[in-house]
Order: sequence, then C-alpha cells, then structure tokens
Amino acid sequence: MSIALQNTDQYQSTISNDEHLLWAQIKKSIISKYLGFTSRWLNNLDFKSTENNKIILVSSSYWTKDYVERHYTNDILIEWQNNNSNINNICIEVNCSKPSNKTSQSKIKTHSNSNYSNNSINTIEIANNFSSPLDPRFTFDSFVVAKPNEFAFNAAYAMAKNNGPMPNSNPLFLRGDVGLGKTHLMHAAGHYIKAYNARKRVVYLSAERYMYHFINSLRNKNIFDFKEYFRSADVLMVDDIQFISGKEGTQEEFFHTFNELINSNKQLVFSADRPPCELKRIEERIRSRLNCGLVVDVNATTFELRLGILQSKIRNIPIHIPDNILEYLASNIMSNVRELEGALNRVVAYAKYNNTNITIDNTRSILSDMLIATRIVVTIKDIQCKTAEYFDITTSAICSASRERRVTIPRQIAMYLSKTLTTKSLPEIGREFGGRDHTTVIHACRKIVKLKQTDVQIDQKLEAIRKHLHQC
Repeated sequence: MSIALQNTDQYQSTISNDEHLLWAQIKKSIISKYLGFTSRWLNNLDFKSTENNKIILVSSSYWTKDYVERHYTNDILIEWQNNNSNINNICIEVNCSKPSNKTSQSKIKTHSNSNYSNNSINTIEIANNFSSPLDPRFTFDSFVVAKPNEFAFNAAYAMAKNNGPMPNSNPLFLRGDVGLGKTHLMHAAGHYIKAYNARKRVVYLSAERYMYHFINSLRNKNIFDFKEYFRSADVLMVDDIQFISGKEGTQEEFFHTFNELINSNKQLVFSADRPPCELKRIEERIRSRLNCGLVVDVNATTFELRLGILQSKIRNIPIHIPDNILEYLASNIMSNVRELEGALNRVVAYAKYNNTNITIDNTRSILSDMLIATRIVVTIKDIQCKTAEYFDITTSAICSASRERRVTIPRQIAMYLSKTLTTKSLPEIGREFGGRDHTTVIHACRKIVKLKQTDVQIDQKLEAIRKHLHQC
C-alpha cells in the first residue's frame, strides 16, 4: 500500500489531512490482517501529528496504550515507513478526557471485516492488565492429593476437563483455611484449560485486585474497558472473595458480571476462607448465587498429607533430607502448607549455605520461631498417656507383656509416634515400653505403616492423638 503525499508549499496545508487519511488506511490494513478484536484497539487511537520522524497517536486509556505498544507498533511502523521512510518511532499519548471509541470515532472512519462477530473475541489474546498471571509451579501434577483435599481436587479437575460449565457446579466454590491449597487448585485448573482449550479466555485474580481495578477504572473513566474485559471471559476465577466484604460499589459490579457470565454459559470459580452463607457484609443476592453451585471444602491437612507434600518438594532438591527430619516437620508444622514449605526452605538453605548435614537439633534451632516442639516438648511418657487415654486402656497395659489386640495395636501406635515425634533412639524407645528390644520397635513401626495402607481409620487415630499431644 502506498499513498503519495504532496510536498509543495502550495499543498502544505493539506498534509495533515493526508496523514489522517494515511492513518485510517493503515488501521484498515492491520485490522484486515488480524481480524478478531484488533479493531477494538486500533479504533480507540487517534492520529495527532508527526514530529522529529516520530508518529504521535492519542489513546483514551492506558490499557489501550499498553496493549497496542505490545502487539501492533511494529505493524504500524512498517506500514507507515512504506509511505515515509523517515519515520522511525511511535509515541502513544494518553488523554483520559478523550471519549472512548466504542465503534469508530477517528477523524476518518475505518471498517473492519464484515464477517467479524463478538464470538471471534477468542481468536485474539486480549490484554492481561486485569488478570493476574498463573503460577507455573501450581499444576494438578504438583498437587499432593489425600483424603482432606481429594473431593476438592476431583471437582477442580473435572471442571477444568469439561468443555463447558459443569452441570450443577457453576459456580465452583472452594472453601478452606489459609494455606491449604485453594489457590493451587485454581491456578492448576487455569493451566489445564489454557493447555487443552487454547481458545478459552481464562481470567484469574484475587478479589482485592478486582476491587482495585474497578476503582481505578472509575477514576480513569474507562469502566467500559473493565466491564468488557471481565464479561468476555470464558472462565472467571476470583480468589479470596471475602475481601469484597462491605465494598458496596464493587459488589454491585461483581453481581452484574456474575449474572452476565452465568447467563452466557461461562464457568465461574471462587474461593474463600468460609462458606458463602458465612460471608459477612456481602449482599444476600451474591451469597445466594455463590451458594447455588458446588461448594467444596479443602480440609485441614493430616500428618500423612503433610509428609507427602514434603516428600514431593524434596524431589528436585540436590541436598539430602533425612526421613526423620521430614517426619519431624510434618509432625510439628501443623498450621498450613505454606508454613510447612517455608520451614523446609529454611532447613535446606541452612544446610546449603553452611555446608552441613541436617539433624533434629539444628532443625529445632533453625525453626525455633515456628516449631510447636519448641513450646511443647513431647515425651514418650506423654505419648503413652495420650494413646492409652484415646483407646481407653491404662498406661501400664501399653507397657505390659499383654498380646491382646486391644493392647498391641495401641502399643504399636505409641511406638510409631515415639519414633516420629521424639529424638529418642530405637533402643531408648524399647526400654520405655517395658524393656523391649529395638527390633520390636522396628516391627511395630512397620506394622503401623502397613496398616495405614489397608485401614482407613488408622490415619484418623494417629492424627487425633497428635493433636491431643500438642494441646498438652
């Protein structure tokens, strides 16, 4: 394409008009090249002037400026250089008082391909200003599944695999305390959808970021962009929805976005630290809609789940972490997974930077501010007492020579807990249980590990006794 510009003094007054015409033709050329949503961005730019070999364009919003700079500046520059080889740069100014071009409000109108429809929005990746990036570490493969989170994992995975919204599961609402894996599951679902349904637009962000962008859009007078962005999502994920509590304006916009997406048969996913019915200072109409899909609990971790998480984390760590250290961490860092991972990172860093082996003693020192064990020292006597109490037998029975099943199972559990919760050696543990040999302790521990594979109640019993011990 080439448009000749008249250069004589007689026609200097017409150059500006020719440049506006040139800009219109360039927009038309680029729009016909990419189709899709391109017209929405380029028609929101006006030509201002050319100065010092630089094109100056004007946008009504920073969102348009950022997106055009990332995606179309090379195309614009090449097209313009075909007509004026002196042009070597593009500058986009932002004038928030300029009306947003919902259709085409440039000085000379352009027309995109007539076959374009709103459904083709998925053919172009829309600017990611509002959506937060998905963490590459958080995938379904890296999520450790056990009984406390199995239902939530299956629900999130099924939703991600489905081509459209899950029947009776829209919205999907993940409820759980801090650090139990809600965010991990949301990121994992987002990654899966992007990998297997590339045409779908996945928008993920926290409720706090949603509120921030909403207020910013009002301030910058580009609320149209905000509405259009979120209401054109195929999957909208909002984390920690409780943070819009009391924010009436944000709730009003969220309510209409929710309705628009549901009515358009789009998938919604939310998370919170409490169920919808307990979300305070959130409108009843919103709570009702959040509660109308599938509400899934991400429950507190068990010792086995915590140990499994630690074992998965050390696979790519070049430093050897002894099993007894992992068991010690899993037994004592019980609050949430983030603190558990933080504790492991500190232990690994200590070993790496000090070039030393990891032991129970230096682990206690490194994590003195985190370990429950620094506040509650669990002894073998404590374990025997709480185990006997749980099974309604006497402490003396646990240490006796009795071979009744009602006594042997509690005794073996107590020995197993003594090995995992204390720093005592196997011979020391054996002596505390009626002078038994260390091989008896080894047999007891192996028996409990084997029972855990066949008896679903063993894990529950072990976790209950641990909790009682840490409440001493």
